[in-house]
Amino acid sequence: QVQLVESGGGLVPPGGSLRLSCAVSGFTLDDYAIGWFRQAPGKEREGVSCISNRIGSLNYADSVKGRFTISGDNAKNTVYLQMNSLNPEDTATYYCAATRGHYYCSNYVPSEYDYWGQGTQVTVSS
Repeated sequence: QVQLVESGGGLVPPGGSLRLSCAVSGFTLDDYAIGWFRQAPGKEREGVSCISNRIGSLNYADSVKGRFTISGDNAKNTVYLQMNSLNPEDTATYYCAATRGHYYCSNYVPSEYDYWGQGTQVTVSS
C-alpha cells in the first residue's frame, strides 16, 4: 500500500526555519521522484522542489531557491524539505507527492504525480 505522510509543519516567525518530512511506504525513493507542493488559500497549487534519487537530480522553484533544501534518506525512505529564511508568503499547506516521471518532476504538473500526502500546514507570522 502506497502512502506518503508529511510532518513538521507549524507556526514560525518571519526569518525562522522549519524542516518538513515526507515518509513514504509501499515503494522506495529509487522508484519514484518526490515533489513538494504548496497551496495557499485562494491560490493554485505551486511546485516548490523535487528530488530524484534514481537520476540524482534536485530542483527548486525560483521563489524558494537559496532558502529551501530538499534531501532524501533512502534508509529511512523519507524526503526532507529544510526551509530557512521563511517569510509570510511561504504560508501554505505543504504536500509531498510521488511521480514516476524522474526527468519531468520539475515541471510540477500535479496531474503527473501519482500519489499525494495529506498535507502539513506552515504558517509564517509574528
